[in-house]
Amino acid sequence: MNLTEKTYQVGNREIFLAETGDGPAVLLLHGGGPGASGVSNYVRNIEPLAEHYRVIVPDLPGYGRSTKGIDLSDPFGDLAAALRGLLDELGLRSAHVIGNSYGASAALRLALDHPGRVDRQVLMGPGGIGTTRALPTPGLQKLLNYYRGDGPSRRKLEEFIRDHLVFDGSAVPAETIEARYQASIDPEVVADPPLRRPSSLKALWRMDFTRDRRLSRLRTRTLVIWGAQDKVNRPGGGHTLARTMPNCDLLLVANTGHWVQWERAELFNAAVRTFFEETA
Repeated sequence: MNLTEKTYQVGNREIFLAETGDGPAVLLLHGGGPGASGVSNYVRNIEPLAEHYRVIVPDLPGYGRSTKGIDLSDPFGDLAAALRGLLDELGLRSAHVIGNSYGASAALRLALDHPGRVDRQVLMGPGGIGTTRALPTPGLQKLLNYYRGDGPSRRKLEEFIRDHLVFDGSAVPAETIEARYQASIDPEVVADPPLRRPSSLKALWRMDFTRDRRLSRLRTRTLVIWGAQDKVNRPGGGHTLARTMPNCDLLLVANTGHWVQWERAELFNAAVRTFFEETA
């Protein structure tokens, strides 16, 4: 892939991004698992999408080559504000946004907090859908506990990826796990993990979109994509969004876990392009 890399100053943070392609701007927001980053999360999607779009792939605050540290009292709100600032720095009034898990939560909050900045959005297994109404899934427990107890380890990360992140764990190359592990033990990240248990009950409620009355009034065209065998965020969340949001389509993908854009890349890429180009 021929990627242009650049770092932008957004408030008191530096946000790193890679971009390629021409056309309408599409922002790709990665998930929140240990060692995640923008390009690694979308390695099977950037090049196909860049045939039709200007693809912009940031490392979210707290991850990769961006400034570490997240406001744990309102993490999704903090991310949304950072993304709004990044759009300003890029000179973009608005963009299509694709988010995976944690990144999907950031995308949804951006659409809610800053109307008009998101053209159309694709949300893959977003976090924060009914999370105050049920106990965390085993996969989410693994995520939240990665830096707790005896701390990060390659064994813990491999177990999460192979047993919880994807439907077929044997399909994930060992080098992918090793790269994620090395990124996860960055001393700055270990000292201040971006994804951990909410700091208060108030923070937990802020992170549950089903508690936000604005959701039922959000008219942004939305495609929710969810792996039917997702072990991190419950697929039932997709039906909740489709029932609540007035312009929301739902695609449930069989024999697929939490990483649809990687596990079913061809289906994902085709669905995204169709959704973005469909006449309103």
